[in-house]
Amino acid sequence: MRAEGESARAHGRRCGFRSGGRTGFTLIEVLVALAVIAISLTAIGELVSVSMRGTLSIEQRVAFRQTLRAIVTLLPNRQELVPGSVDGSTSGYDWRREVAPYASTLVDPKAPTRWQPEAVEFTVRSPSGQILRVDTIRLGKRPG
Repeated sequence: MRAEGESARAHGRRCGFRSGGRTGFTLIEVLVALAVIAISLTAIGELVSVSMRGTLSIEQRVAFRQTLRAIVTLLPNRQELVPGSVDGSTSGYDWRREVAPYASTLVDPKAPTRWQPEAVEFTVRSPSGQILRVDTIRLGKRPG
């Protein structure tokens, strides 16, 4: 409400209105607002980009591990597991399986047993070039 005796122009100045009866934003205010919006959108775009790269990386790692597990589960049974190396490719992933007698001071190679521990090494290379290696020990029949 206007105080008595106060002119409309004085009341407008006191309440923040511009002189001349014009209201609205100046060009500088509009440009500042647009700059703030542009900076905000750029920051949001960066966050989305980083999030997408992270998701893609996780998906590739999961696919890599799943392929490795599939290759390991196809390990032949004890009778067919012979020392040597075998190469192959599955779903674009190159792999190599190497089997060798397990050498350890805890295992007596002259002990009279039908079984001998064998070191099995799996090496898998992803299409992007990343390499993953898994070592395990399996019991195999002793030759002879």
